[in-house]
Amino acid sequence: MYDYPVAAGILKTDYWGCCLVSEQNTRNIPLLPLRGLLVFPTMVLHLDVGREKSVQALEQSMVDDSEIFLTSQIDLSVDEPDEEDMYHIGTLAKVKQMLKLPNGTIRVLVEGLERAKIKRFLDQKDYFEIEMAVLNEEENGNDSEEQALMRNVIEQFEQYVNISKKVSNETLQSVQDIAQPGRLADIVSSHLPLKVSEKQTLLETVNVRDRLMRILEILNNEKEVLGLEQKIGQRVKKSMEKTQKEYYLREQMKAIQKELGDKEGKTGEVEELREKIEEATMPENVEEKAYKELDRYEKMPSTSAESSVIRNYIEWLTQLPWTEETTDRLDINNAQEILDEDHYGLDKVKERVLEYLAVQELTQSLKGPILCLSGPPGVGKTSLARSVARALERKFVRISLGGVRDEAEIRGHRRTYVGAMPGRIIQAMKKAGSINPVFLLDEIDKMASDFRGDPSSAMLEVLDPEQNNAFSDHYIEETYDLSKVMFITTANNVSAIPEPLLDRMEIISIAGYTEIEKQGIAKGYLLPKQIKEHGLTKGKIQVKDDALLKLIRYYTREAGVRSLEREIATVCRKAAKKIVSGERKRVIVTPNTIEEMLGKPKFRYGQAEDVDQIGAATGLAYTTGGGNTLSIEVSLAKGKGELTLTGKLGDVMKESAQAAFSYIRSRVDDLKIEPDFYEKYDIHIHVPEGATPKDGPSAGITMATALISALTGRKVKKEVGMTGEITLRGRVLPIGGLKEKSMSAHRAGLKKVIIPKENEKDLEDIPESVREDLMYITVSHLDEVLKHALGEEHEGQ
Repeated sequence: MYDYPVAAGILKTDYWGCCLVSEQNTRNIPLLPLRGLLVFPTMVLHLDVGREKSVQALEQSMVDDSEIFLTSQIDLSVDEPDEEDMYHIGTLAKVKQMLKLPNGTIRVLVEGLERAKIKRFLDQKDYFEIEMAVLNEEENGNDSEEQALMRNVIEQFEQYVNISKKVSNETLQSVQDIAQPGRLADIVSSHLPLKVSEKQTLLETVNVRDRLMRILEILNNEKEVLGLEQKIGQRVKKSMEKTQKEYYLREQMKAIQKELGDKEGKTGEVEELREKIEEATMPENVEEKAYKELDRYEKMPSTSAESSVIRNYIEWLTQLPWTEETTDRLDINNAQEILDEDHYGLDKVKERVLEYLAVQELTQSLKGPILCLSGPPGVGKTSLARSVARALERKFVRISLGGVRDEAEIRGHRRTYVGAMPGRIIQAMKKAGSINPVFLLDEIDKMASDFRGDPSSAMLEVLDPEQNNAFSDHYIEETYDLSKVMFITTANNVSAIPEPLLDRMEIISIAGYTEIEKQGIAKGYLLPKQIKEHGLTKGKIQVKDDALLKLIRYYTREAGVRSLEREIATVCRKAAKKIVSGERKRVIVTPNTIEEMLGKPKFRYGQAEDVDQIGAATGLAYTTGGGNTLSIEVSLAKGKGELTLTGKLGDVMKESAQAAFSYIRSRVDDLKIEPDFYEKYDIHIHVPEGATPKDGPSAGITMATALISALTGRKVKKEVGMTGEITLRGRVLPIGGLKEKSMSAHRAGLKKVIIPKENEKDLEDIPESVREDLMYITVSHLDEVLKHALGEEHEGQ
């Protein structure tokens, strides 16, 4: 004999709970497996049978005594079940009627008789034949307790019927008349909306008291669920009624306005705004907010001041790009051609843009980088950002941050204020019309702060890749995604940018151009542009290369090319006048004719001293306009040891002078200087161009060299320029802006440049044409500086 598993693990060998179940009427009988259906004892229902084995089982039952064993499949998807796919507790049933349908299936009417158990399978070839044993229901013998349970079940079932409306009153009446507890439990179970597995559990519960208790639990749960369904249904019904009512009223208003000929009334505006909201493809939360504001607008009088505020707000929401996106042209070769076509040089910046394109092509999901192009004016920072947008085939937008000192310029104003508007970021995104433009933030180092807030702090959210996917504008209120924007910022002076903001950007330095680069830019870009703008052609004007070189050397002094472009424009205007007046048919510009057109040279090419001098040293400085040479002069006079600093020096330069002075006092013996010089002489340090503010630590060794030269009478070599910070022990510390300083030394005609030892790694960034003309001397101590910078001791000392 086999022990078969049953639902919920209730049947273990021949025991139910703690009570022994008696088995009677053991006999062989056909089995009919049911899919998605379970038959309780006393239950009468129709079945449609189509499977071949099931049909043969029915036919065999009709040959015998019309009895058949009904059990449910565990898995409904199994078409050909075997003994493991069926529950082993089922119902002995009587086949009351059988009818063959035209489609080949058989419809039978069966009546459940008793619970029964499969003892073993006898045959599975043509149909399932089993050895079955009837299970006798066990009663507790406590009539009072069973009567109480029956009354509870009938009462709960009556309440369930009243709520669900799915069971007829005739069924309820018949249930109320049942006197047997087991029959009552089975009838009620057959009318409950339970899964087959849950019904199987009730079928396998042979103990009547346990079955009634389980039915009470199920009825209580069903009543709670039905109560919740009713509440939800009522809410949905109210919502639908409200929507239908609003739709009906709107249609009435439309009809009235149509009859009156009022096509441009408020209703028309509302419908227009509604259409815009539908077409805007906003995120779900933004669309919900827009519809809410539209409802307010619709109910508000047109004369109300807030009415126009709400309308403007809705229009801003509909005009912003929420999902519109341009497709990047991820073609590195094409991008290289465009960048080279628009700009001469700038290899480092171009390389960074191409790297971004390469990674974007591989990942298809790279967040927009935050690039900061730093460098002096006129070197092409803004135009480079335009070229990046052109190479990517993205929209380009630009905002200038110079002088912005109000946080609301970035984040917008709250709608409670009169004349409120979104901030510049959102305004520019509306102008771009896509969520992935190239966004240029110009002059980011020139933002300021006052009592109205700190706009640089507001920019932190804009430029942080981890935060800008949920940028918050005070006017829009809902978050806006900036993560796909490629931000490019420009700055003349990186040190003026707050540290937290600077930390979020990738700095790409663009130094000034060399003479050769300027000549290439003028010849390939500026000259053709100005010839076209002035209505000339290459056949009417020709500018010689040496004329361009003279223009660069003697008429401009800058890191960029703006002044050069202005001078070329002047040359083109002069040429145009000569051609129009009939003086010339074709103008050829040579070095000799440059002076006729532009006047005397504005600058002297090469600022290096003509002779070696005592107390005068040439330093190299870095300014927002690029690199520059700085002459530092020292004079001694009989006095009481006063140290005077002039030339509009900043605090850092004054401290460098004090450090150099203290170092010299500590080394008077080694330097062969009078020990009491600081008591006998007044020392005056002056940096020419006193109207220009100067600051920074890199003039330390220049001041020390000029001081020692004045005190020892040794001349400073005229061809030497120097830069470096000095400590009280004479150590030379590294500086920044070496490329710009080197280019200024090259322009000034210097031959040797003394730089800190730690800046040796920066020499590879300097253009080869500059490195070839300059000799770089690396030093780590002031003694090495003096060795290379000072000549022989003065004879009169």
